[in-house]
Amino acid sequence: MVNWSSLDTVFLDMDGTLLDLHYDTHFWLEHLPRRYAEFNNLTPEQARNLIIPMIQAERGSLNWYCTDYWSNRLSVNISELKGEVRDKIAYRPHVKPFLEALRNAGLRSVIVTNCHPDPLALKLHITGLDQLVDDVISSHDLGKPKEAPEFWADLRRLQPHEPAKTLMVDDSFPVLESAVTAGIGQCLAILAPDSQIAPHGPHPSIPSIHHFDEVTPQLLKRSMPSGA
Repeated sequence: MVNWSSLDTVFLDMDGTLLDLHYDTHFWLEHLPRRYAEFNNLTPEQARNLIIPMIQAERGSLNWYCTDYWSNRLSVNISELKGEVRDKIAYRPHVKPFLEALRNAGLRSVIVTNCHPDPLALKLHITGLDQLVDDVISSHDLGKPKEAPEFWADLRRLQPHEPAKTLMVDDSFPVLESAVTAGIGQCLAILAPDSQIAPHGPHPSIPSIHHFDEVTPQLLKRSMPSGA
């Protein structure tokens, strides 16, 4: 599924890959509409019917992920509201052993996320995830989302790597397809990003897993000293 021996760099999505996407799903579909309704004398259903189409219209753009954009668009403090449900920020299963195995294998691990810097800082503060990888890159620093074809060339300048020797792990099929087009050597899809939602079906051409324990044993073999 993954040819670990041919890699020197592993790019990792964060939300839905390393962290449970339930936090974000709950925030955008439940918590934000409820709080917006309170602020604007609406029912939660009315607020949801107003907000969700707005969000869907920005899908795949940097605005989709931008806390500042939605704060301005909705006249609410998105960062403050996200903090109200911070207790839902959590790791996905088997992530920590996987990240430890990457480090023991001598592979460079870099989080490459579309998450805006404000919620990113909150998530890193709560989880300590940045201490388990070599670097963290937000697409907002590059001014374009991972879905954009030109993102990958800009990423290579910011985070030098050899695409053919790089693995990208993500729960977003459009992101993975963009990475393939850009020449990233291997890609891996996560099928169970949200602990509260049933997994989705596999990608037709990109290898897929539900959790990292499906690939960690093979990674550990790379970690073992020669002859072990």
